Amino acid sequence: MRPPVPPVARIAINMRPIFAAWGGGNQWLLQVARYLQYSGYHVQYDLGGGEVDAILMNHGGLTGKLSISLEEVQAYKARHPRVRVVHRINDNDVRKKTSEMDARLARFDALADHTVFISEWLRDHHASNWFDRKKTHSCILNGADPAVFHPVGSRAWQPGEPLRFVTHHWSDNWMKGFGVYREIDELIASGKLPGVELWIIGRWPKDLVWQAARTFPPASGAGLAALLRQCHAYVTASLHEPGGMHFIEGLQCGTPIIYHEDGGGIVELARHYGIGFRDDVAGAIASLRDNYHGLRQKVLAAPPSGDRMCIAFREVIQQTLASA
Repeated sequence: MRPPVPPVARIAINMRPIFAAWGGGNQWLLQVARYLQYSGYHVQYDLGGGEVDAILMNHGGLTGKLSISLEEVQAYKARHPRVRVVHRINDNDVRKKTSEMDARLARFDALADHTVFISEWLRDHHASNWFDRKKTHSCILNGADPAVFHPVGSRAWQPGEPLRFVTHHWSDNWMKGFGVYREIDELIASGKLPGVELWIIGRWPKDLVWQAARTFPPASGAGLAALLRQCHAYVTASLHEPGGMHFIEGLQCGTPIIYHEDGGGIVELARHYGIGFRDDVAGAIASLRDNYHGLRQKVLAAPPSGDRMCIAFREVIQQTLASA
């Protein structure tokens, strides 16, 4: 009988996974934790049970609960100066018109040996305020779980049938693009967008009443992916988004996209698979219809990938530990 193989390293992550519909940070956590374990790392979500080699930090929102607090990381690093800290930054104050997030991230990042941004746009945003570009860092774009979010079983739109758009959000903040989704809904209801359907999945502002859109409660995993694969195209009007996961889940299910040109990090991926808009969403819908099959082929040929995201994080952790 072969003796047990020791772990490559022991990694503590400062968030516990939630196995339900939740935000993009949780979807990142589920994938990366599973992949690290598959790659031979021990993963835990606290600082008990033996010394760890590295701490992987992500924020839980201004009101979110972390399994390891900033103060606990500070104290642990003081007691164990060899521990390495990798900090994933996936937020800012602009996207939800808050005033505390950037400063919070700067405090966390003071402990980091390596910083990971989820888009170049987000790195540049923080570099214009507090982040020093000379610090060791990288940009790793989001990807969804390819075992769940894939185009197998999806159906391409064909001329003569309704072109079905979809969007989904866990947050009900208006900055997620609900003003544009309401505009599309009103255009469909008034007959100004013939041959177009809109599906809304998740949550939305309480004072928003849909006229023509088909709505679904929050969904996650296979249930969400099955809904996305029933649609032909994705729409995101989220503003100043650090990176986002919602539209990536749509892309991986085979849907070309229309996206707001002020979408922040979203634009870095979406521009390869769709049509941007600012003031004329109806024009973007028409352009996507005209170019649909070419755009769908681009999505199918080289979609975003949770596999690539996970590999990139393992490589960052490995390099950070090896250079300690």
